[in-house]
Amino acid sequence: MSRRAGRTQEGVVIGVGLIGYGLGGAVFHAPLIQAEPRLGLHAVVTSRAGQVERDHPGVRVVASAAELLADPAVELVVVAAPNAVHHELAAAALRAGRHVVVDKPFTLTTADADELIALAESEGRLLSVFQSRRWDGDFLTVRRCLEAGLLGRVSSLISRYDRFRPAPKGGWKEEAGPGSGILWDLGPHLVDQALQLFGLPETVWADLEIQRPGVEAVDYVHLVLGYGRLRVLLHAGMELRDPGPRFEVHGDRGSLLTRGLDRQEVDATLTTEVAGLELRGRLAGEPDDHGAYYAAMAAAVAGEGPVPVTAAEARDTVMVIEHALASSRQGRVVRVGAAT
Repeated sequence: MSRRAGRTQEGVVIGVGLIGYGLGGAVFHAPLIQAEPRLGLHAVVTSRAGQVERDHPGVRVVASAAELLADPAVELVVVAAPNAVHHELAAAALRAGRHVVVDKPFTLTTADADELIALAESEGRLLSVFQSRRWDGDFLTVRRCLEAGLLGRVSSLISRYDRFRPAPKGGWKEEAGPGSGILWDLGPHLVDQALQLFGLPETVWADLEIQRPGVEAVDYVHLVLGYGRLRVLLHAGMELRDPGPRFEVHGDRGSLLTRGLDRQEVDATLTTEVAGLELRGRLAGEPDDHGAYYAAMAAAVAGEGPVPVTAAEARDTVMVIEHALASSRQGRVVRVGAAT
């Protein structure tokens, strides 16, 4: 089976090697990979051999990325390890001739992102980033309403991840270190969705804080992205017992609110005007389509289409987060593209 894009034979299952079996690997990547008929989870790099055997009997468990990359049956490598090692693991897989999916965040700097993009190009390999929240039903609903012009000229969008976890859970995401904290955990989802709707902003302002005792990494995020008159507010916090709307979008013809996260049906309310009369009611939303990512990735490896999320798009998300860090550090609005 060739590792070159576009040469996977019809009916051949693409062998996937997964690096990491924490929350992301076990709950998101592995089930979605196994649900895609053209992909097969062949091996996992983890110390949790028993959990892999229970979840996916027969899948090989290996101790290191080097051992995984020595296996010729692995054609596609998925990096779901801690954020700080995304760059080095993705680079190693590309140099070993594998196509690569990197969990968000793509990298922790745009310089590292640029290096991986250039490496994938020189090696002739596919490189994509797992921005899975693009296929959430609530986001698809918001996108469809905007594309249809139901709200008119949009003036503001608020996107929230409100959680209630006043006691730290422990683990590297709450410790001081590269890539820790919710700016690098939830931030890539919030920023990527905003860029999908409106493109790169002109300005970024950020308020970042550590609020909970015993936590060493950012656990409060408030970003304001400026697009001329349009403002996009991205918010995430860990002490919100009563969460606000997941999305709140306002324009000169109407408003759209969605509530809840990861529900089977989208809870959306549309307020607009018909024949000069205000109309308010529940909107039947779009369903989740999380299987779409790996379906598109399998097609890309087979040479049947583009990757579902390009590395260049993910690089832009990293750039906005870099500007947010600079804004918080300097206490001012920063212009996108300016030196940070």
